[in-house]
Amino acid sequence: MQVPWKLVSFTISANILILLLLIQFVHSSYDPLELIKDRILNSDKQSVEKMSPKLSFEITVHGVLLWVSMGFLMPLGLLIIRMSNTEICGRRLKLLFYLHVTLQILSVLLVTVAAVMSIKNFENVFNNQHRRIGVALYAFVWVQAFIGFRRPHKGIRGRSKWFFMHWGLGTGITLLGVINIYTGLQAYHEKTSRSTSLWSTLFTIEICFMTFLYLFQDKWNYIQKQGVIPRAEPVLPTNEENITREEPRIRAKNTLLMIMNK
Repeated sequence: MQVPWKLVSFTISANILILLLLIQFVHSSYDPLELIKDRILNSDKQSVEKMSPKLSFEITVHGVLLWVSMGFLMPLGLLIIRMSNTEICGRRLKLLFYLHVTLQILSVLLVTVAAVMSIKNFENVFNNQHRRIGVALYAFVWVQAFIGFRRPHKGIRGRSKWFFMHWGLGTGITLLGVINIYTGLQAYHEKTSRSTSLWSTLFTIEICFMTFLYLFQDKWNYIQKQGVIPRAEPVLPTNEENITREEPRIRAKNTLLMIMNK
C-alpha cells in the first residue's frame, strides 16, 4: 500500500503549528515579575490566592503537556500503526512499527510529567469530571505501556487475546484522552475566566482531520485500484461492445434466411 505521506506530513505540520501557538500562549500567561511579587506577598504560604500567576502558569503547562501527549502523539501513533496493517514492504513496516512505539513512549513520559505536576501543585480533590477522568487515564496509560512491552510474537498462543486487549485499551485511552482535553479546556475557562473557544476550535479541527485521515487511509489502496485492471484478470467486454460485435453476424443471418425463403 502506498501510504498518503503528503497527508501525514500536512497533519504533522498543522499540529506543530498549533503546538507553537500553545507554547506562545504559555509564555504570554507567565509573568516573572508578577510571580516574584506574589511570592514576596505570600511568603508565609498561608494566604496564597486561589489563582496566583504561578498557579495559572502551572495549569497552562499541565494542559499543554496533555494536549501534546493525549491530543497529538497518541492519536498519531494510533494512525501510524493502522497504516502498517496494509503495508507489504518489510522495511516500511518496521519503520512504522518503531515510529508507533517511539510516539507512544514519548506520550507516556509527557503524561507522567503532567500527572506529577497535578499531584504536586494542584488541589487533589476529585470533585469534577476532568480530574476523575484524568486519574483513570494516568493508570490506564501505564497499564497499556506494560501490555505493549509484553507483546508476544505472531503465531504464539495468546497473541490474539493480547492484540484485542492492546487495541481495545489503546483506542479507549485515545478517545477518553480527547474527551478529557475538552473537559480540561472547560475547567480552565471556569477557573481563569479566560476564553478557550479558539483552542477548542483548533483542537476540533485537528481531531476531525486526523479522524478523516484514519478512515481515508484504510480505503486509499482501494481508491488507487479503481480504473486500473490487474494483469491477472481478463478484460471483459461491455454490453455496448457485445452489441457492436453481434450486429454483422445478425445481419448476415437475416440475409441468409431471406435468400432461403425465396
